[in-house]
Amino acid sequence: MAVDPDDPYSGLRNETPTERLDRNWAELLQELRVVQTGVQLLTGFLLTLPFQARFEELDRYQQSVYVVVLLLAVSALVLFIAPVGYHRALFQQRSKARLVAVGSRFTKAGLATVGLVVSGGVLLVVDVVVGRVGGWVAGGGVAALIAVCWYALPRRALRQVRAGRRDAERGEDR
Repeated sequence: MAVDPDDPYSGLRNETPTERLDRNWAELLQELRVVQTGVQLLTGFLLTLPFQARFEELDRYQQSVYVVVLLLAVSALVLFIAPVGYHRALFQQRSKARLVAVGSRFTKAGLATVGLVVSGGVLLVVDVVVGRVGGWVAGGGVAALIAVCWYALPRRALRQVRAGRRDAERGEDR
């Protein structure tokens, strides 16, 4: 069985390529289930804000930040739901590999967008409560935390897994 460098379980499971694609698709759907509800609630909440009495008290800058955050939230929602539309288009077309690859890209883009929504939302709230500098510091801090937790640490772990696999393969070759 060929080892897939992008799949850390490759070679460890006794599964066919089709079974691996089915497993990867099921895992992707589970990840989407976790994040979609939160993004839907966040987007719905953002859609209601302009109808609140204090919304008119926001200055031009704060309204602009709000609009950007709202558009990013809607974009994240679209990105997270896109794999479903893609699945409908490719259903029973023997294109699971393409579906898994594209679904994964949509999900990664959605996560990056949600990171911007969360950090932008914090920027806006802290700007209203504390002031502009506080907003930028808090929003930037949250963005940095998201970048570390959602990108840097997973990438580091992936490098470690791949290095361990290479080391193990070298040991088998001896």
